[in-house]
Amino acid sequence: VSLLESGGGLVQDGGSLRLSCSGSGRSFSSYPVGWFRQAPGKDRLFVGGIDWRNSVEITDISRGRFTISRDSAANKVYLEMNGLKPDDTAVYYCAARSLKWTGPSSRSVDYDSWGQGTQVTVSS
Repeated sequence: VSLLESGGGLVQDGGSLRLSCSGSGRSFSSYPVGWFRQAPGKDRLFVGGIDWRNSVEITDISRGRFTISRDSAANKVYLEMNGLKPDDTAVYYCAARSLKWTGPSSRSVDYDSWGQGTQVTVSS
């Protein structure tokens, strides 16, 4: 699976962005997809993920502010972010596991395909 993120940019404190992750292949909707982010000098963190049933796993990062969804017909997974804060500034990545019909994982090592990342910068 090849992945391509888009939708990053510069927003002000409290703003919103929607990131898209486009996947190749007919069965992209069968794979769990995770969103991660990495700020300069920090570890890559799991933001949340979605499985083949479109069940979403959220984290403390995403709870209450971020929404993850999938458009299977378009082969896309979205990360909609509201109430952005300067601490949300990072490169955001989508990743897909190679195991179909399973759920996302919070561990980056469990993912086999990664997008190139998209920069999100939140100004104060």
